[in-house]
Amino acid sequence: MDTSREALGEQVIREADLIAFHVPMHTATRLAIELVGPVRELNSRAHLCFYGLYAPVNEAYLRKLGVQTILGGEFEQGLASLARRLETGAGNGEQREPVISLERQNFLAPDRSGFLPLERYARLTLPNGEELLAGYTEASRGCKHLCRHCPIVPVYDGVFRVIPREIVIEDIRRQVAAGAAHITFGDADFFNGVGHALPIIAAFHREFPGVTYDATIKIEHLLKHREHLGTLRETGCLFVTSAVESIDDAVLEKLAKNHTRADFVEVIRACRDAGLALQPTFVPFTPWTTRGLFCELLDFIGEHQLIESVAPIQLAIRLLIPAGSRLLDLDEIRGWVGEFDDSALAYPWKHSDADVDQLCSELQALVNNCEKMKLSRAQTFARMVEMARRAAGLPIAAANPLAIVGVRPGIPHLSEPWYCCAEPSGEQLAAIEELRKRIPRGAAFV
Repeated sequence: MDTSREALGEQVIREADLIAFHVPMHTATRLAIELVGPVRELNSRAHLCFYGLYAPVNEAYLRKLGVQTILGGEFEQGLASLARRLETGAGNGEQREPVISLERQNFLAPDRSGFLPLERYARLTLPNGEELLAGYTEASRGCKHLCRHCPIVPVYDGVFRVIPREIVIEDIRRQVAAGAAHITFGDADFFNGVGHALPIIAAFHREFPGVTYDATIKIEHLLKHREHLGTLRETGCLFVTSAVESIDDAVLEKLAKNHTRADFVEVIRACRDAGLALQPTFVPFTPWTTRGLFCELLDFIGEHQLIESVAPIQLAIRLLIPAGSRLLDLDEIRGWVGEFDDSALAYPWKHSDADVDQLCSELQALVNNCEKMKLSRAQTFARMVEMARRAAGLPIAAANPLAIVGVRPGIPHLSEPWYCCAEPSGEQLAAIEELRKRIPRGAAFV
């Protein structure tokens, strides 16, 4: 069951011997936790398992809730082992599988037949407004890098695992057969193993020349492998997402991003030379953010004609500090955070300038309102600029980059913006609250 898209199947829950919740993201984990109580009321005998990236880092809290098995990293082997063990009656209590496994696995092509149709999921939106069904696959797991704010690092700790080419292609083949006209490669960094990635996109393009794709690649790797940017474009890559996070070199160093503002500028230039759309993502609100620095980010986006390339929510994101975060290696962060908040699954922090936190909240509300009014990215951006400059005490009249530079044509993007390492948006928090209200009554939910 995909409880982000369909009602909880009560009869299925009552009959199950094993109930496992997949928690690949922070908000997914918070939603899943809301279901533990209702699931236990429907079925008190079933074995409960949480698996995925956010399971092991929240182990202590999940154990308090009565979750019996927690699996992270390369979890499939452990999940299969648990199911076989329960089926044969070999214990229903203490966990025997490793909480985190990084063992190489013999992958099978994913069986997605139990999911809802692709029409129920995110779509690719083209600049002309046309929408295409989108699929999703992964060519690798983990990451070679140790960015301090990244949720992958506490689990994989620099380990990188590839999925065999034939498995990836078969997964794509099945999704194309189901109607997908575009594929998202969900790897943490598609160029972690560039020698693995390039043969995959070559084989993909040979078999499906009319199907496009997108991938996520670090600024560092886009620079290092810039000779392959043209290859990406020629094989059907519509855009590359890159977690830039900040344009301030001091902040980038604290996050251990291993790139600079100048590197980002060079990547913008290189991608445009290759005809490849770049979709940068940011975590603009951190303990080091100032109102002036935020306005500088907006000016940078305008000057480099990135307004249509950045989802507005990316400019209203606040840094998330989950359990196990390597941000806690920094003395200053340990001094700023409060006690771990179980309900939020994060360490709370307040900015030393309350007006910065206020600006972040107001920008999130602005983005939500603009989405409801169906305003364009450029229109939303202009309103964000005005709000930010007013908060910073800067002149408004000549501040709008739309009046200074032309806005580049829109780029293809997914209908649901991608981001991580961030506190849930207002819309996501509202969904959690709605779920919390509905569950006790047994009502269906989305």
